[in-house]
Amino acid sequence: MALKKVTIVGAGNVGATCAYSIINRRLADVVLIDIVEGMPQGKSLDMMEAATIVGGDCKITGTNNYVDTQDSDIVVIAAGLARKPGMSRDDLLYKNVQIVGGVVEEIVKYSPQAILIVVTNPLDAMVWVAQNKSGFPRERVLGMAGVLDSSRFRAFIAMELGLSVENTHAFVLGGHGDTMVPLPRYSTVAGVPITELMSQEQINRIVDRTRNGGAEIVNLLGTGSAYYAPGESVAEMIEAILLDKKKVLPVAARLEGEYGVDGLFVGVPAVLGIRGMERVFEIELTEQEQEQFERSVAHVRKLVNELES
Repeated sequence: MALKKVTIVGAGNVGATCAYSIINRRLADVVLIDIVEGMPQGKSLDMMEAATIVGGDCKITGTNNYVDTQDSDIVVIAAGLARKPGMSRDDLLYKNVQIVGGVVEEIVKYSPQAILIVVTNPLDAMVWVAQNKSGFPRERVLGMAGVLDSSRFRAFIAMELGLSVENTHAFVLGGHGDTMVPLPRYSTVAGVPITELMSQEQINRIVDRTRNGGAEIVNLLGTGSAYYAPGESVAEMIEAILLDKKKVLPVAARLEGEYGVDGLFVGVPAVLGIRGMERVFEIELTEQEQEQFERSVAHVRKLVNELES
């Protein structure tokens, strides 16, 4: 049986890490495309050679030509400028909107039935751009943010308690940025809410660290931003879609009345399956959580309004 085809636009650290994870998980053939000549070809060849060691038969192709991406089942948009120390995700808005818009034009031309997963920052605004530009239904346009933010929250919970990360589960709602809303009440260790296992001071500390998780890595690296966790987060979404897992993952989805929001992409738990985003999960929020969520939505709306003006 022929494998599915995944194109990754942007052969930088996030794109390459995602491609390698897809190969290791044996999920699909991969096309890695970039405007830099030689880079996607070299990284793809390196991964093909590594695949002989891990035992995968997925094919990976490096290219600078969108013709090679034709008939992709999923297209990941990881192209764009990365943050540098002192920059917020929002600082990338106007530069990356041009990049994402140009990429989407090519995707629509060669893979009109594809599911889009956007990674480029500022995430919530860029996925809005991708959907508006493509005209694809909301089921086929997603943003990768919540999986990453939740993975950071999970890691910090496990580190704080000295327990296996496999026992931790966490949800983060809202926009991908400083206004994101980690939800301790819905975050558990082996089914026990962390509110029963930690002091409020501990919870506040890891919530703040989660909100600033990306900036912490940017400041430590000095040149560049995170890529291992983002790359794996995208691969997790791709696996849920291609294997039709009906898995509930936090993603940036276009809301059409859910959570009282209409026409914006915001991080929420959603069911991912072969058709893409198949259903938004609505959960009950406390008054304080609702206020935080609305503040996060307002920030996303401000970015989108800037693009529309």
